[in-house]
Formats: sequence, C-alpha cells, structure tokens
Amino acid sequence: MSSAPFVRIAELPAHAGQQVVIRGWVTHVRSSGKIAFAVIRDGTGTCQTVFVKTQLPTEVWERFSQLTTETSVAIEGEARAEPRAPGGFEIGVTSLAIIGPSPIDYPIQPKEHGIDFLLDNRHFWLRSPRQRAIAVIRSEIEQAIHDFFYERGFLRVDTPILTAAIGERSGLFATEYFDEGNAYLAQTGQLYGEAAAAAFGKIYTFGPTFRAEKSKTRRHLTEFWMIEPEVAWNDSAANMVLQEDFVAYLVQRVLERRAPELAELERDVTKLQAVKVPFVRLDYAEAVAIVQRKGSATVWGDDLGAEDEALIVADYDRPVFVMNYPKEAKAFYMKENPDDPRTVLCNDCLAPEGYGEIIGGSQREDDYDKLLARITAEGLPLDAYNWYLDLRRYGTFTHAGFGLGLERTVAWICGLQHIREVIAFPRMMHRLRP
Repeated sequence: MSSAPFVRIAELPAHAGQQVVIRGWVTHVRSSGKIAFAVIRDGTGTCQTVFVKTQLPTEVWERFSQLTTETSVAIEGEARAEPRAPGGFEIGVTSLAIIGPSPIDYPIQPKEHGIDFLLDNRHFWLRSPRQRAIAVIRSEIEQAIHDFFYERGFLRVDTPILTAAIGERSGLFATEYFDEGNAYLAQTGQLYGEAAAAAFGKIYTFGPTFRAEKSKTRRHLTEFWMIEPEVAWNDSAANMVLQEDFVAYLVQRVLERRAPELAELERDVTKLQAVKVPFVRLDYAEAVAIVQRKGSATVWGDDLGAEDEALIVADYDRPVFVMNYPKEAKAFYMKENPDDPRTVLCNDCLAPEGYGEIIGGSQREDDYDKLLARITAEGLPLDAYNWYLDLRRYGTFTHAGFGLGLERTVAWICGLQHIREVIAFPRMMHRLRP
C-alpha cells in the first residue's frame, strides 16, 4: 500500500477523485472474466470496488479469486461517485491486500435460516444490513435519551446492579454476597433514584436490569436496559407530561436522523409521524370497559395483559396512558389515590400498533405509615428497606418517576415483531450464549 489515506466508507464523499485506502469485509463478489467487483462493508457503510484486469498487476488480479464472504481486506484505489453502486460510491482498485482469509463454509449463507440458527450465530448475524440498521437506530435512541435529559437539567446517576432491596414482584436472580447473605441483580434503579432526587432535584438512571421471569413472549428479555427519571415535586399528572414529551422526542429524533435505516427495515414511517403529544389518557376502569366490550374476560382488579393492551390501543394512532390501577395489581411504592383508595396514582404508557407497555410510571408513596404498611403486607424484609423509609422520615416530599424499557421502545420504533433483535446479544429464558 502507498501513502494514500485510510478512510471509512462513510467518509468517501469527502474524498471523491482521490486515492484512498479502505479496510473492511467482503460481502459479495462477481466477475465477468475481464472485470470483477467486490462489495466491501466496514461498519459505516458499503462500497463497491472495481477490478479491471488490464489495469492491474497480475498478482492483484489473481488475488481477487481468493476473496470469499467475510474475508477482511485492505483496498487502495480512486474514490468516485457511482449512483448505481451500493452506497453511491465505488473504488477503482489499484491494490488489494488480504488481511484475514475466510473459509468458504461461512455459517450464514444467502438463504433462509431458522431463528435459533441465527441466534446461535449471533456474532455473525450482527454483520447483516438489517441488524446494522437496528443497532444504529438503538444507538441514536440512546444518544437522544441523554440529550433529552441533559437539555432539561437532569443529572445522570448510576445506581447499583447488586442490591439487597427489590422493586418489583417478578423473579430475582440471586447470588451469595460474602457474609451479607444474598444479593440480587437489580430489577430497577428506581429506589436509589428516589434518594438521588431528594439530593439533586431531578435525575435519571440508565443501565441494565434483570428479571428472572420464566417468560417466552416476544416482549421479554431476562436482561434489558431501563431509563428511569425521578423528579422531586412532580405529581402523577406532571409525570405523564414528561413521559409523552420524552417518547415523542425519541420518535422524532429517529425520523429526522435515521431515515435510511428505517427504510432498510421497511418501517412504515407514517405510523411514527402520528406520534404527537398529547397522548390519550384512560382511567383503568375505562380501559377495562373497553376490553370487555371487545370480548375480553378481564374484570376490575385484574392487571391488563398483552392482549388487553392490544385491544386498548387498536383505536388510536399514538400511545395511550392507562392510569390509576388497582393497588393489588401494582408495586408497593406507588402512592395511594386519595380519590379512590382502592387504586394507586400510576400509569402505563402503551405503544400503538400492538407493541404494548413501554413505560410504567407512578407518583411514589410519600406517607411513611402507608409505605411501611405496604412493605409489611408484601412480606418484604424491613432491614433491607430502612434506608428507603428514611426518605419519608426526614423531609418527605412529593415525587414521581417512570421506567422506559429501551428494547421494547426500539422494537416499536423499528417495527420489529420480536424484542430479541434489538440488543446485540439477547438473554432469554433458554439462551445464555453466545
């Protein structure tokens, strides 16, 4: 290779007419005998490279015949615009170096593969254009999350993954913790977020969470990422305003910046363009009446399942809030509704198109005695929650927050039918590898 600069494929438009070096992996090759083509990807894009036999040293032309799927290469040549080529640019090759050969039995071939096979080969499946598009959209959403809260003066707080206190009723992953007994992989950062809100006013946490639920649905992972803001002095109504502003911001960000990736996924963007504030608000009792009219056997007091959620959103083109669930259906930390003590001041935010709950939020119980009674009724160990009760002993305050499941949100925005594609290496009930 000469002294030509190394550039990423995405940077080629700035180097039109120049001699450059690109490095990447081969996705396709074809030859007509005197002219040959290799399509290269490097993670930032794809580029067609053109080999003309009469213009190349014999050893370079012969080296082309060694190229197979996923061979890693360094290619030098002139960068030039070519609208018919993948990515809109091509390289007129002058030199080729093979960095890492790839056997011809590369596991993922251009044919239909079963999902279990693809997940077993997830380390290769990630290289496909579809998986890249999903990963790029996820990354854009993650950056948008940080931007949204930064622009609004929130402080990010990192909360423990190992904890003695639980936040939800679902299953726990336990591990021995020295001489302290069991520790649990965090189901939520919320309880610690509440302490941070008392210190800093408005905060958010963003990290992995773990639920040992024996569920095989398309909406569940055992390890997933949660975004959990907590805001001092927000009540349930203000909490929902923050949620709808947040969700609408994320959707708009992807529409504005990731149109090519949405197109790769064949996403109907008109569905996303309809996501505007305000969102629909339904009381739990109204929601139960709706699903009953549509044939559901759900009665007042039941939690709403995935089928119920699909029935609720079917008549709307934007997310729907269901508010004020029965106390017994929700977590111990939610504030009792003063207008109906059978219920708590909470909400679920249901995504349209049948994607279900993407947010669970609530005003937190700020009354010491009521919170203590709920912890006791749930049979939770008081010694693990004394510090949490202290927040009500010393300067209790109105506060509210929510948790947005990143993977469910990405699946909805991408228009995917299963959550397993939206995280690089999904962890499910029967999948721990790769």
